[in-house]
Amino acid sequence: MTKGQTTRLRILDVAQDAVLSKGFGATSIDEIIAAMGLTKSGFFYHFRDKNELAIALLERYVAEDERVYDDVFRRARELTDDPLQVLLLGLKLLSEVFANMPEGHPGCLVAAAVAAERSYDRRIQEIAKQASLTWRRRFTSMIEDVAALYRPSEPIPSDQLADTISAMLEGGIVMSKTLKDPAILVQQTLVLRSMIRLLFSPMPAR
Repeated sequence: MTKGQTTRLRILDVAQDAVLSKGFGATSIDEIIAAMGLTKSGFFYHFRDKNELAIALLERYVAEDERVYDDVFRRARELTDDPLQVLLLGLKLLSEVFANMPEGHPGCLVAAAVAAERSYDRRIQEIAKQASLTWRRRFTSMIEDVAALYRPSEPIPSDQLADTISAMLEGGIVMSKTLKDPAILVQQTLVLRSMIRLLFSPMPAR
């Protein structure tokens, strides 16, 4: 990694900590520069303005989020071919990822972006929208595989259940940060897992 790449990464790390702590609006370029000991020209070499920094932060966050999901569900598929067990095991593995975060989940940058004045930017709107749709597609596909073998106790459309999974995970992040209790996200992920297990039962033999 070049010196420039290292500096850009450090800017993103410092900015992400600040944004997740107090939001996009309350985070200034000046404080990022001061925290890093950079000159203004050093910052603007990497990012044209605060909006470009916000976009880079979001793109990196979404990519990392997808990497984590890809990893836990890949590991689940290596252990079982049953689609319900893949989903349940993947959520269990995800809860362990959350539990292994020393200070808890740092927060969701997508939620932080859309809740702030940065949401007026169409590029940021599109990144947030596509992130949500990616989560929906991932879980809809998995739920449809489950529904092919297991009968749901309630006729919930797959895409709506997929959104519920995302909403519970995102809500768990918010509650953990609000109550300053990292265990809440872990608990809510496991509650979600139990709810999905109770929702589906085996199809009757033909």
